[in-house]
Amino acid sequence: MTPESAPIETLRLDKWLWYARFCKTRSLATAMCRNGQVRVNKEPVRKSNQPVRVGDVLTFAQGPWIRVIRIAVLGERRGPAPEAQSLYEDISPPMPPREKRVPVSGLREAGAGRPTKRERRAIDRLLDN
Repeated sequence: MTPESAPIETLRLDKWLWYARFCKTRSLATAMCRNGQVRVNKEPVRKSNQPVRVGDVLTFAQGPWIRVIRIAVLGERRGPAPEAQSLYEDISPPMPPREKRVPVSGLREAGAGRPTKRERRAIDRLLDN
């Protein structure tokens, strides 16, 4: 077996996050790693060149939700979304139904109108914490 035909055993974390379409650009994936926003197997990562393998578990925030991902395939390119979804297994806790979600930022849904006095005070309490 020649070295060129040997399967890839590890891949840089920032590349894998970009391949799996969790980050729009590789620069954003690198920044996410350098800022310590990603954990690999429960260990915080500070370097974007951290090698990841099949079976590693990644934990990171995506919007207001925490994502827990198990790497299924390392991948060779950034392909279309269905191909990217086949690179991982999502083991995150399920998101609450849309009706039960609380806006984290205090922003209201479009078309909801102005907040009442009671809702405004609740938003102020949320933003003060």
